[in-house]
Amino acid sequence: MNASSASSASSAATLSPAEQAALTSGGSRWTTTPVRDVVRALTLSDGPHGIRRPAGDAAEAVVSRDSLPATCFPPSVTLGCSWDPQLAHRIGAAVAREASALGVDVVLGPGINIKRSPLCGRNFEYFSEDPHISGVMGAAVVEGIQSLGVGACVKHFAANNQETDRMRVSADVDEQTLREIYLPAFEHVVRHARPYTVMCAYNKVNGIHASENHWLLTQVLRKEWGFDGLVMSDWGAVTDRVAALAAGLDLEMPPTGTDGQIAAAVEGGRLDPARVAEAAGRVLRLRDRTDRAQRFEDWDVDAHHELAREAARASAVLLKNEGDILPLDPTAQQTIAVIGEFARTPRYQGNGSSHVVPTRVDNTLDALTAAVGPATTLTFGAGFTLDGTPAPELAEQAVAQAAAADVAVVFLGLPDAHESEGYDRTDIDMPADQIELLREVARVCPRVAVVLANGGAVSVSEWLAHAGAVLESWLPGQAGGTAIADLILGIESPSGRLTETIPHRLADVPSHLHFPGRDGHVVYGEGRYVGYRRYDTLDVPVAYPFGHGLTYTTFAYDDLETTATGDNRWTVEATITNTGSRFAREVVQLYVAFDEPHPTRPRHELRGFTKVGLAPGASASVRFELTGRDLAWWSTSLGGWRIDPGPFTVEIGASSRDIRLRTVLHTAGDGTLTDLEATSTFGEWLDHPVGGPLLREALARAKAPSPEDLAATDPTLLRAARDVPLAKFTGLGFDVTTQDIDRLTAAVRSR
Repeated sequence: MNASSASSASSAATLSPAEQAALTSGGSRWTTTPVRDVVRALTLSDGPHGIRRPAGDAAEAVVSRDSLPATCFPPSVTLGCSWDPQLAHRIGAAVAREASALGVDVVLGPGINIKRSPLCGRNFEYFSEDPHISGVMGAAVVEGIQSLGVGACVKHFAANNQETDRMRVSADVDEQTLREIYLPAFEHVVRHARPYTVMCAYNKVNGIHASENHWLLTQVLRKEWGFDGLVMSDWGAVTDRVAALAAGLDLEMPPTGTDGQIAAAVEGGRLDPARVAEAAGRVLRLRDRTDRAQRFEDWDVDAHHELAREAARASAVLLKNEGDILPLDPTAQQTIAVIGEFARTPRYQGNGSSHVVPTRVDNTLDALTAAVGPATTLTFGAGFTLDGTPAPELAEQAVAQAAAADVAVVFLGLPDAHESEGYDRTDIDMPADQIELLREVARVCPRVAVVLANGGAVSVSEWLAHAGAVLESWLPGQAGGTAIADLILGIESPSGRLTETIPHRLADVPSHLHFPGRDGHVVYGEGRYVGYRRYDTLDVPVAYPFGHGLTYTTFAYDDLETTATGDNRWTVEATITNTGSRFAREVVQLYVAFDEPHPTRPRHELRGFTKVGLAPGASASVRFELTGRDLAWWSTSLGGWRIDPGPFTVEIGASSRDIRLRTVLHTAGDGTLTDLEATSTFGEWLDHPVGGPLLREALARAKAPSPEDLAATDPTLLRAARDVPLAKFTGLGFDVTTQDIDRLTAAVRSR
């Protein structure tokens, strides 16, 4: 126990049992419970892409848009595509400064759940389908927030991957999949960023509510990962407060007036009073940590708006750019038709508890108008309505403007109501009226660029042929309008890369047959094969792969070098050169690959990335550190991580399907030997480095055919025998006794 923990525990011991119980529940919807002069009420606020501090009477509302103005930075769906932890850290620090100025002690975020399906209504709050980038970006946000002493709250722990029936559904996930896909981002953030708090999810995990899941909250989070902060519930996620406290929950939010249940459980011997005191001590520790926060009265509104603009520029993904349609020259004599209501009325954030009241909002139409020179003419046509009301006259007007233009920039996307916290989408299609508008525009205008606004991935296959260029802006935050104009006009080069695969069809999504489940359960039947892990392993065609993104220059990859630096440790280096004519940034991605004729694990997995900016002709060396954990898989039978000996491939590329450099390395493994028992198969015995030689010696002593003899004379028999438990040979007519097998087993254990 560190000094802070000891002090908090000592303070908790001075409280009465009733006061300790009170500290384990909120005092109001957005504050903890104050107790005398021992602990003040701590203020919690939704985040993390901006502070949602309810104003006035809205402070007790479940969800309200009546909040104090704050900077609306790009949400995680967008920021993740920047692949820039330093930028994420700066945004975290900016959010913390605004939190301090608005009287907030803990920011409820970031969300780092995995995008198991593009249908999840809350995907705009999450970073990726991949746990590595989710963990790295999440840790950067946490470190940024807590750099000023404001607390961060990592959420939603764990397997919160859908909104359908989210308060009751059981996410049924095997342990290997949990350990390799759904827990690593949380583990990385806990170990590297040490968040002050973690929020448990609404859903059940394998039949047990996350708030009552001792294995999740105590065994894994605290004992294995060393988390020393406070675990709070999502709002309304506690079903049984006594069971939740016993499992490791420290703070129920919001209050339910059930303190009496805690007292009764302690008096009845159903709840250890030490567990109540421990939870209260963690609330006091959170007070101690946030009391050390830097205090600010205000923030530089313009500077934070510019940071939001920088983030939106860094995160937009140029999916397609045939014929170099983009960027447009702002000084050329041309007519640009700006089409689509989103150009004038931007969609810049998602719906639900994270909704921020922005300090101001830019739109791209105004930004383009201000940026182009006098030789360029801009026209605008709304083309469609945001509520889906048929508007043929708007479409006709927009098509006419496109016909008279040199280039059309068409702003399409998902209207506000199409995706939100609280419900999932049922398809990944774009609105039909928007697709029809694009077709008509492309029919009359030879050069068409599309700008997308959406919080979840959308299908592009139905309309991609009608667009020469596609810029995916996601939800770009309050400064997104200006940022998009910067990219369209080439003031900045796009540098975002996809953190989720864009499939051709919903039916191609690995979780399609299982999402969102039924009868109170959702089975994670795709296992570890989420996103690119399945698409790339099975070579499933996709619209755009994980990690993809273009820019206004080109890059060359050369000089791959690897150096062993210890047991299962290597450095990996490569040289990246800008071979084009513009400054731009490249995201260099490192994957570890396993070549197996019959896959037993994903073909390759992201294990590192770095973003490098280069002037034309310039080169830079990039360096990665590779460790044994990057090669490991979770063994359920061993209850831990395992590294198999043998070859593996290091891949360096620009996406999961654009690998530029490869080299094969070898690992000696971790030295773990599988225990052999009488029930182990003949093949498992033969392949075991200790058991194999012992078995061969026993066969030789018994003058039985060796495996090699069988392979030469009767390979079919050997193949069948490999799957037979050794103990069964005693009853199959072989001259093998139970005592023989016992002696072999004892000999293996003695080695």
